[in-house]
Amino acid sequence: MERSFALLGAFTAHRRSLGLGELSRLTGIPKSSTLRLARTLVGLGVLERTGDGDFVIGLRLWEIASLAPQMQGLRAVAMPYMEDLNLVTRQHVLLAVRDGDDALLVERLSAPAANPILYRVGGRLPLHSTGVGQVLLAFAGFEERNAYLARPWRTEPEGVPIDARDLRRTLTAVRRDGYATVVRPRPGPLVSVAAPITGTDETVVAALSVVVPTGDDVRAIVPAVRAAARAISRGLGPGGVNAAGAVT
Repeated sequence: MERSFALLGAFTAHRRSLGLGELSRLTGIPKSSTLRLARTLVGLGVLERTGDGDFVIGLRLWEIASLAPQMQGLRAVAMPYMEDLNLVTRQHVLLAVRDGDDALLVERLSAPAANPILYRVGGRLPLHSTGVGQVLLAFAGFEERNAYLARPWRTEPEGVPIDARDLRRTLTAVRRDGYATVVRPRPGPLVSVAAPITGTDETVVAALSVVVPTGDDVRAIVPAVRAAARAISRGLGPGGVNAAGAVT
């Protein structure tokens, strides 16, 4: 089982297709064992084989992952509000949850003419330099937040070092104001406006954001994002559908 997960973990956003030799090298598993495990996973639909013999993640894995209770309930409640924001802004609307030191993107709606962004569903976003990430970090527990801030971080993908004192002040402002704004220069000048989503016990369980060109009027976007996040929170709270997809 551990070896199977090691094979799956070798795939990333930048390594979507891997040959047998690459899988063996990246995981440290002998080629013969790698081939046997990969064939088993192909038979289960978890991996698929391309025409040139490489391996890619199979649709069955996405199907299984979509059944995660937390994602089902959250996405079901959030989708109508995300669609409204997408219609109004004609750009990108993101929904993310925290997973360790990352924000995990669980849904993204993008208008056809929206500016390009680096984020994809299932991808991981840094907590310290993205809108949804800063929201999730700002409302994390005190000890968790301090442990994160104690480590050196850089903006991604620019690689610019981040001053922990500046980041701490930013997170304080996010908790005070109830939203985050992050300006990103790549792949184009963009600004992310993000707000927290709370669950049944009023703790932050997710973050909602809109990513628009820097020329857009952020002051007009902030109330819309916050209102949508509050509406989703009400849907997840008492009398609504909780993050596990059950009526409360």
